[in-house]
Amino acid sequence: MTNVELDQLRKKVDEMNLQLLELINQRAETVQEIGRVKEKQGMNRFEPVRERAMLDLLKEHNKGPFLNSTIEHIFKEIFKAGLELQKDDHRKALLVSRKKKSDDTVVTLKGQQVGNGSPQFIFGPCAVESFEQVDAVAEQVKAKGLKLLRGGAYKPRTSPYDFQGLGLEGLQILKQAADKHDLAVISEIVNPAHIEEAADYIDVIQIGARNMQNFELLKAAGASKKPVLLKRGLSATIDEFINAAEYIMAQGNDQIILCERGIRTYEKATRNTLDISAVPILKQETHLPVFVDVTHSTGRRDLLLPTAKAALAVGADGVMAEVHPDPAVALSDSAQQMNFEQFDSFWNAIQEYLGVHAK
Repeated sequence: MTNVELDQLRKKVDEMNLQLLELINQRAETVQEIGRVKEKQGMNRFEPVRERAMLDLLKEHNKGPFLNSTIEHIFKEIFKAGLELQKDDHRKALLVSRKKKSDDTVVTLKGQQVGNGSPQFIFGPCAVESFEQVDAVAEQVKAKGLKLLRGGAYKPRTSPYDFQGLGLEGLQILKQAADKHDLAVISEIVNPAHIEEAADYIDVIQIGARNMQNFELLKAAGASKKPVLLKRGLSATIDEFINAAEYIMAQGNDQIILCERGIRTYEKATRNTLDISAVPILKQETHLPVFVDVTHSTGRRDLLLPTAKAALAVGADGVMAEVHPDPAVALSDSAQQMNFEQFDSFWNAIQEYLGVHAK
């Protein structure tokens, strides 16, 4: 074969490559359109039966020289790339997506900006038990120059016989203590019907892990236009977590704080397994501030400080932890709450850590 013949064949291959490129991109545009139609109809993007039918059709018309196994391998890669395009379109379409809004969302609470690059902190008891208890914790929070107070008034518990919280009375106690010390209140709401009455007493609606996919609650919280702290579900994937936030934002409420609180795995050394990698992923995929609840993720007082440092190191916008005047007599989660002396040590260590890493 002469060089002229070789050049002619190579030119022919180049032309076919360009034709293939054009067809592949045309196919990709059609696949994107299919993805948009499926999304409107609530259909799954991946349909294995449809993929098998396409592969069978290709192999039926394959005249070689490629083996059917080679054709299947090549087209599976093309199909996979098409699915990735559909997923990318879906991410771009989400209101919470970083691709939809490149700037960070900042949530302002009592003058504290959450998500502006300066870490914030939420402290308070697991459950509201009395005014004296909450007032004592609020005093400690204020003394540290902090503004965000948490406390559970409605407590979804694993056992129906465990303390379920004081309900509306608990919210009233939180409000009274917070007003006294000029703090903002974060408290969990478990029933959409309670949001309207709770609005008078809380500054931030917390949606707990067990309710992350309570879609009616998500929509009601979004419609309230109050800031929402959304915790990741016990076994939720990051995609499921992001889509739960989308339910809130779809109601016109962009004041959302995401909270990684550990997920359930086979590991028993901690209450849950803190997915620390979720923080940078959520920061990349969404424009929302991200907190880490070090109390519920570990369930261990001795791990609160190292996990808080880890959270801040990977870019969390803040940390949540529980504090109680006397954890030994707490009505819920006594093993994981800090007493005031431990709270002081924790806070001093965090300030030292932030001071060192700010230099």
